[in-house]
Amino acid sequence: MNTSYNLARSKYREYNVDTEKTFKILSTIPLSIHCWQGDDVTGFEKTRTGLSGGIQVTGNYPGKARNVAELRADLHKVYQLLPGKHRLNLHAIYGEFGSKRVDRNQIEPKHFRGWIDWAKDEGVKLDFNATLFSHPKVASGLTLSSPDKSIREFWITHVRRCRRIAADMGKSLNHPCIHNLWIPDGSKDAPVDRYSPRKYLKDALDKIYRDKYPSSQMKDALESKLFGIGSESYVVGSHEFYLGYCLKNNKIPCLDLGHFHPTESVADKISAILQFSDEILLHMSRGVRWDSDHVPVLNDEVRTVTEEIIRSNRIKDIHIALDFFDASINRIGAWVLGARTVLKGLLMALLQPAELMRKAESSGDHFSRLALTEEVKTIPFGPVWDYYCHKSGVPTDAEVIKEVKTYEKQVLSNRN
Repeated sequence: MNTSYNLARSKYREYNVDTEKTFKILSTIPLSIHCWQGDDVTGFEKTRTGLSGGIQVTGNYPGKARNVAELRADLHKVYQLLPGKHRLNLHAIYGEFGSKRVDRNQIEPKHFRGWIDWAKDEGVKLDFNATLFSHPKVASGLTLSSPDKSIREFWITHVRRCRRIAADMGKSLNHPCIHNLWIPDGSKDAPVDRYSPRKYLKDALDKIYRDKYPSSQMKDALESKLFGIGSESYVVGSHEFYLGYCLKNNKIPCLDLGHFHPTESVADKISAILQFSDEILLHMSRGVRWDSDHVPVLNDEVRTVTEEIIRSNRIKDIHIALDFFDASINRIGAWVLGARTVLKGLLMALLQPAELMRKAESSGDHFSRLALTEEVKTIPFGPVWDYYCHKSGVPTDAEVIKEVKTYEKQVLSNRN
C-alpha cells in the first residue's frame, strides 16, 4: 500500500497538492448519518402505521433493526467502517417511548435522553427532524398547510416540541443540533388555489419559530421539494417558498439532491445561496428518474456537489447529511457505501490543483483550466483513498465487503 500511495502522492505533488494536508481537512468534515436507513423509516412508536405522506421504501432484505438496541448496534458498526468522526441524524419517531402510546404532539426531551447518553458514549453529535408523515393526521396530504385549524395546530405543537428536543440535544452534547423540517404537503393534481396553503404554512412556521433557542444549542433548517408521491402537481413547501422564508428569517435552506428536476444542478445553487445565507444543509442522495432515495454512488452529481463544497471555502458553513433508504440490499452496506462515496467525492475535490486552476482562470487561460480539470481525472486516486482509510484505522473498500458480510452472518441473520 505504501508504495502505490507514495507514487500517487508524488504525482499529486507535481500539481502542488499535499495529500497529507487534504487528509487533515477531510478528517474535520462530519457527515450526519441518517438513522432511518437501518429500519426502513419504521421508527419505534407504540402504534405504528404504514409509510404514508410521500414516503416509500422498497425491498425486504433480511436483518433490519427491530428496536433501539439493534439500531444502535448497527450504527456502531457503521461508524467503525467510516474514516473520520461523524454525527447521527434522528427522526422524531425514533424516541424511546416505553409501553405507552405517545402521540407526536406529546413527545418530550425525556424520550430521547437514551440517545443523548448513547451519543456521549459513542462520541458523536446529534441532529434531529420532526416527523410529519406516516400518521393518521396526514391522511388528507396536508399538515402545516391544512385548511383544518385543528390539524395545523397538532403539527405546530409537534414541531415546537421537536425544536425543544433538538435544543436539549445540543445543550447536552455542547454542540448545535440542526433541526430540519420537511413536510409532504401538496396535491396530486393541479390545484385551483395555490396561495392559501402557502399562507397557512407561513403562518404556521411563524408560530413555530416564536420559541427562541440559542444557536449554540440548535439551528433550524427547512427542506424543499419539487414533487413527491401524492404531490406530483403541487408542493406547498417549494424551493422558492422555503428559500424566501429562510433568507427573511435567518433559517438554513436544506437542499436534497433528489428534490429538484433531474436537469437542475444542485451544485450550482450552493455558491448562489451562500451569498445571502450564512449556512446550507445538504442531503446527499441519488434519484433515479425521480426522488427515489437510492444509495449515492460516485457519479457526476456527487462529484460536482462535493467540488462546490470544497471550492466555496465555506466548509464550516455547509452541513452534510445522508438521506436515502434502500431495503433491497444489506442495510449496513448501504449506509457505509453511501457515506464512503460522499467522503470520496470530498477527497477528490480536495486533491484537485485548485491553486493552479484558479490562477489559469483568473488570467483568462481557459485552455489550461480545462486541461488541468481533465488531467487530474487520471491521477491514481484509489491508493490515496486506501491510505487515508488505513491511516484512519478503518478498512479499505475491498475489506469493507468482508466486514459487512461477516456482520450479516454473525448479527443480522439472527434477527429472522
